[in-house]
Amino acid sequence: MGPVGRGIAAGLLLRCNNKDKVMREDINQALKTAMKARDQRRVSTLRLMLAAIKDRDIAARAEDRCEGASPEEILQILQKMVRQREESIRTYEEAGRADLAEQEREEEEIIKSFLPRQLSPAEIETACGHLLQEMGASTIKDMGRCMGALKERYAGQMDFARASAIVKEKLAH
Repeated sequence: MGPVGRGIAAGLLLRCNNKDKVMREDINQALKTAMKARDQRRVSTLRLMLAAIKDRDIAARAEDRCEGASPEEILQILQKMVRQREESIRTYEEAGRADLAEQEREEEEIIKSFLPRQLSPAEIETACGHLLQEMGASTIKDMGRCMGALKERYAGQMDFARASAIVKEKLAH
C-alpha cells in the first residue's frame, strides 16, 4: 500500500474512532474510582457492563459498522442487564437466598445509576395520554404508530411493556 493508501486508511480509522463516548467514559471513570476505593462489587459490575458493551462493539464491527455500539444500543444493553437482575432477585427470593438477592439488588442499583431517570407510572400514563391526543389516535390500529413515537421520544426512560398496556387500554375505550 502506497503513502496515499495509508493516508486514506488512517483517515477512515480516525473517522471510525470519533464517536460519542460519553457513557463509556463515565463507566470507565467509575471503574477507576471503584478500583481505588477497593469496592469489589462495583468493580465487578462495571467490568460486566464494559464486557457486554465490548461484545456489542465486536458484533457491530462484524456488520461493517466501524463505530461500534451506538449510544442507543448501550442503553438497551444496560436495560437488559437490569431486567436480568430483577429476574434473578425474584428467583433468589423464591429459593430463600436473601444473600444472593441482595447482591443482585446492589448490582442492579449500580447499573441503574448509568441509565436515564425512569418515568413513574403516573408520568407514563400522562405521556401516553398526551401522545394519543397529539397523534389523534382512536383505534387499536394506531397502536403501532403510537408505540413507535413513544420509543423515539422516551428511549431508555420508560417501561414500554407498561406503556403498551396503557396505550392499548386507552385505545380500546
